[in-house]
Amino acid sequence: MVEVRREVRPAWPFRLPGAGGMDGVVRCRGGVWERVVHVEGVPAVVRAAQPGEHRVVLGARAPARDVAEEAIARARFAFGLDDDLRPFYERFRDDPLIGASVRARPHLRPARRTDPFEALAWAICEQLIEYERAAAIERRIVFRLGRRVPSWDGRATLRDLPDAATLAGAAPAFLQSLDLSAGRSLALVRAAREVALGRVDLHAADHERGWARLRAIPGIGSWTVEVLALHGQGRLDQLPAGDLAFLKLVGRLQSGGDPHARVGEDDVRAFFAPYEGWMGLAGTHALGGKATGGGAALRFAAAA
Repeated sequence: MVEVRREVRPAWPFRLPGAGGMDGVVRCRGGVWERVVHVEGVPAVVRAAQPGEHRVVLGARAPARDVAEEAIARARFAFGLDDDLRPFYERFRDDPLIGASVRARPHLRPARRTDPFEALAWAICEQLIEYERAAAIERRIVFRLGRRVPSWDGRATLRDLPDAATLAGAAPAFLQSLDLSAGRSLALVRAAREVALGRVDLHAADHERGWARLRAIPGIGSWTVEVLALHGQGRLDQLPAGDLAFLKLVGRLQSGGDPHARVGEDDVRAFFAPYEGWMGLAGTHALGGKATGGGAALRFAAAA
């Protein structure tokens, strides 16, 4: 095994996440973040720690140096270590809605996945159901179909999502047995097939082309694609406007504080139009890192 270490100075204030997601893929112990990252099917175990405000140390163990280097690059992307958010800060630090959050928590970022296919697969699982229930489904998928690799010290087993080819070959009935609905099971298999066959390249620079092909799949709408864009491809200009968290937030703000008010997806887009170019990041601050309901709020809270 080859071990590669890199010390990074974040381009903007940063805090290493203190907890992993609910899908059981990330381990966080003693201030150390750890997960397995697969690069072209080859596993690399990646660890990260933040010994100082301006220092993040990344390490990867893999069968080859290029695999370890790519795994570290994907972790850097997931953390947003190279994102300079100063233009956003300067533009919105005095904003009446999000300015206080921007000033108090400049480190706040939407959580990202190390592979965009992860964001796509989990977005499909999380459609129109409570996040806790969706996370339970995701854990079952990881346990039954996922890949297993020994941890850095060899004392535990790390789990990773199944790759696109595995999910493309899964029987929808089997996914239904894991509590995923019939429609979402079909959508997940079809989306995985598009990725596995190379008809959708989630790493391509032209994101919109892939989004259009995914939207042609029954059961994949704007919310799913926007979650992929924000949490899988780093598109801070994209906002999952149909998420319950935003429907409730905008409804409450526009109704003068009615906790039961809801608005439509188009109303959310219109509300966040002044943040064009940064709507995803603005939405993170608007939610305040608090789980007010819906998957997006919980994902944002994990990044707070």
